[in-house]
Amino acid sequence: MGTQQILKAHNRVAILNAIRQMGTVSRVELARFTGLSIGSMTGLTAELIKDGLIYEKQEGDSSGGRPPILLALQPEGAFVIGLKLTEDHITFAMTNLQSDVIDRATLSINARHTTPQEVAQRVAEGITLLLESSAIPQSRLLGIGIGMAGILDAEHGICRNSPILSWRDVPFAAMVESLTDFPVYLDNDVNTLTLVEMLYGEGVGVEHFLTVTLGRGVGLGIVTNGQLYRGMGGAGEFGHTVVDPSGYTCDCGKCGCLETFVGDPWLLKHALAHGFRVDTVEALADAAQVGHLIAQKVLRRAGETLGRSIATLVSVLNPQLIIFSGEGIRYGDHLLGPMRQTLYENIMPTLEENLKLCVSPLGDDAWARGAASLVWRELFRSPQTVSVNTR
Repeated sequence: MGTQQILKAHNRVAILNAIRQMGTVSRVELARFTGLSIGSMTGLTAELIKDGLIYEKQEGDSSGGRPPILLALQPEGAFVIGLKLTEDHITFAMTNLQSDVIDRATLSINARHTTPQEVAQRVAEGITLLLESSAIPQSRLLGIGIGMAGILDAEHGICRNSPILSWRDVPFAAMVESLTDFPVYLDNDVNTLTLVEMLYGEGVGVEHFLTVTLGRGVGLGIVTNGQLYRGMGGAGEFGHTVVDPSGYTCDCGKCGCLETFVGDPWLLKHALAHGFRVDTVEALADAAQVGHLIAQKVLRRAGETLGRSIATLVSVLNPQLIIFSGEGIRYGDHLLGPMRQTLYENIMPTLEENLKLCVSPLGDDAWARGAASLVWRELFRSPQTVSVNTR
């Protein structure tokens, strides 16, 4: 694009982002927020209305003159499909411009015994199914976002290493693109949850925050200076930091990783080691809730271990906010309470002053909704910051 086209596209994105963050807002408030002139604002918002991305809402409160007309994102202006890929199923969610889930689907797979090409075909089938059931025209679908566990090269859409699926250097985004003809974006599933918090959730407007997920493992999403940090593609493997080399052997091959103290499968092992046999993590959580001492002890130790590890993160990264999410939130204060206490006991007093902790309950569609944010991010990014798609 030429300079004027880039400037215009940048200003359109600035307006969309302002409306996304502020909700319903007048043109005057938008001009003040973005620094654009009223004339430019009027022309650009007219284009965005014509394109179906925003609309004029009810009139706002008047301060004596004519009540202002408010602008808001048009939920039905565009759609994205996000999906979470696991070893035994794929969860799909169709989301609108406000990241509301309007349709969903789940397909079973056996990724450990199926080739990546066959899994990509299953993804394509799910996308077709969702388009048909939602009756959304293909022309209004912006793209596909895919979240999965492992080390991902998000820029090139390649799964570099997924121990769960036993995939190495699989160009999965390109495989799905070839079957669907839609742009496809691939990233680590915890990064996708972090993105949806950054665009639509607790992280809106927060420059420095972390997302910690608890469940089968322990994941970490990092936002610094308002940007998701990936390192060389493997940033955030928090669960594979070694806490005690004499601990259980982790799936990654090392001993005593953090997730062997906090991850669901290992919590069951710790309970058994203390003489309490329990088959599911739900049963472990229920036992703690009704006062089972061993269950409470196991979860307390897990929380304390997690708290010490997070204290190290705070000392290194000094975030404003830490969001806790994932299926492990089910343990409630039996794990999160000791985690908070130990965290604050192990960080410098000055670093805790502006630190906020919050829990973001994980709904059934959260992972897929997070994956959809990979595409929404492209809509809300300035053309000056969008890297060239090399796939």
